[in-house]
Amino acid sequence: MTEFTPTVPARVLPSVTVRDLPEPPRSPWRIIGPGLVGAGVGLASGEFILWPYIASQVGLVFIWGAAIGIITQWFLNMEIERYTLATGETALTGFSRMWRHWGIVFVAMTLASNLWPGWVTTSATMVTYLTGSGQGSVRWIAIGMLLVIALGLTLAPVIYVALERVIFVKIALVTILVVVAVVLAITAQSWVELGKGLTVGARVPVPPLDFALLMGAIAYAGAGGGQNLCQSNWIRDKGFGMGLYVPRLVSPVTGHEEAASSTGFQFAPTKANLARWRAWWRFANVEQATTFALVSFLTIAFMSMLAYSTVHGKPGLANGIGFLKVEGETLQSEVGTWFGVLFWVIGALALFASAMGIVDYTSRLASDTIKTVYLRDRAVSVNRVYFIVVWAMTLVGIAVLLLGFDQPLILLVLSASFAAVMMFVYSILLIVLNRRALPAAIKVRSYRLAALVWSIAFFGTLTVLTVVQQTQKLLGG
Repeated sequence: MTEFTPTVPARVLPSVTVRDLPEPPRSPWRIIGPGLVGAGVGLASGEFILWPYIASQVGLVFIWGAAIGIITQWFLNMEIERYTLATGETALTGFSRMWRHWGIVFVAMTLASNLWPGWVTTSATMVTYLTGSGQGSVRWIAIGMLLVIALGLTLAPVIYVALERVIFVKIALVTILVVVAVVLAITAQSWVELGKGLTVGARVPVPPLDFALLMGAIAYAGAGGGQNLCQSNWIRDKGFGMGLYVPRLVSPVTGHEEAASSTGFQFAPTKANLARWRAWWRFANVEQATTFALVSFLTIAFMSMLAYSTVHGKPGLANGIGFLKVEGETLQSEVGTWFGVLFWVIGALALFASAMGIVDYTSRLASDTIKTVYLRDRAVSVNRVYFIVVWAMTLVGIAVLLLGFDQPLILLVLSASFAAVMMFVYSILLIVLNRRALPAAIKVRSYRLAALVWSIAFFGTLTVLTVVQQTQKLLGG
């Protein structure tokens, strides 16, 4: 092998090990999954709540914002994946190589976004629509869901496999809902309005809604915040690129723990390795485009069209999460009782699966950073740190619910605001990491570099405007 000195910085963490890049899969279908997991976890606040809520209030004039958000996130995801494909390390570990505490900063922001269990309370709220129980039962249903999630994530032998199966079932259920809605509920006028909403000409319509809500919708179109960063962890567990050399996250109770290196690998840019890299990079791009990006946009579009077809312009519509109840009741009266029930059942299950994914990705980011940066030389495994974080999140979530914080839309807007701040900062760091830490042949350049610059401007502007608006509100302006 040609003598090669790793380009990954080793000032903060130990140097990586030089190994050849694994052969790309002969059957790509066998390793498709991380993009669908990313889309499936994201089928929550954006697709089921924020975007349909906007459609219920002002129609489909803002659907272009979803397209912009998803395309921007596709470029972000690919730059997050670039580092992991090339090193087997997560993007957070790469950031921590530049400054020791970058990883924990993002973990803290992700925790701040997700400790408020807005998605699980929304799922619980939809369960009450099915059972007819009062609003007071929401918190107890949500607490039960949190306990089920924690047990599921900490008892599954291979955690990614369990999450992937849950998300695949969820996407199948949402697909059934969309197909039935297209046949029976979505009107011809909504298709016309969708076309208008995607036409960005001389005038770009911005609906008269709270800016924090619009910011949240764009930030969570597809994924958002820490969830994008977790693409590193998911593709590594799936065995993409150099991630194949890293043991998967398993349950410390039912799984078989393996001794795992706290740092990654790097391949010499030989002709053979670069040929394998081009194959991996091409596959990763297609996988993200056809799963994460396409599934996310189609879901946003169809769920928004369904809301537009059923509750847009309805007098007295609640300016909040209650529009989901009205939407279900409208489907019951216009299509049949069974369809309203189907809408609520699939909605509740979909949001529950998203809540599981949210606990998983938050705990993955936290455990990987804590073990790699702060407990690198300790005997405790990353699997056990994951176990602790999952149950800590569960107990904090239960405490939040018991204290009465069970208003989903308010909690989601708060979380989305954190997401945009995170995306602004790590867009900058991705440029630095993927230009300085990788060999010239595979570093970010050209239009992909321009996309990251756009992401910085996009999420930076949203962040500044939101901070100004919220400050004015606090000062009574």
